[in-house]
Amino acid sequence: MTTIYSVMYPTQTSTGTTGSTNPSSSTQQSTSASQLLSRNISLSSAYSPSANDTKSWYEAMAKAWGQALNQQAQVITQLSDQVSNAGQDQPSQVTQLTAESMRFSFLATNASTATTSVGEALQTLGRKQ
Repeated sequence: MTTIYSVMYPTQTSTGTTGSTNPSSSTQQSTSASQLLSRNISLSSAYSPSANDTKSWYEAMAKAWGQALNQQAQVITQLSDQVSNAGQDQPSQVTQLTAESMRFSFLATNASTATTSVGEALQTLGRKQ
């Protein structure tokens, strides 16, 4: 089953980074990022809205967007905790946190645009009938 979140995070193989001075640390970071993405993809399908939970496809779409935003917020929270509490305030960790925050912003903007546009279209369709 394809969800909004699974489209945003396709399964990837880790390739490491070029020009790294410490290959073992880049492999560990790539592996942990890959594991985090894999876990989030599996969570997205576990919490997909079902036909029993929703009354309309519009409600299912809104719930799917909300769940995608919740999951991305959890990723940001985990990375933030690593940076602030675990003392992993390396530039690579801060950059990853920034990238995930920007991804959340992208998701939030698109969720708002999609639900508003579809809602307005449904409202217009309702007036014409």
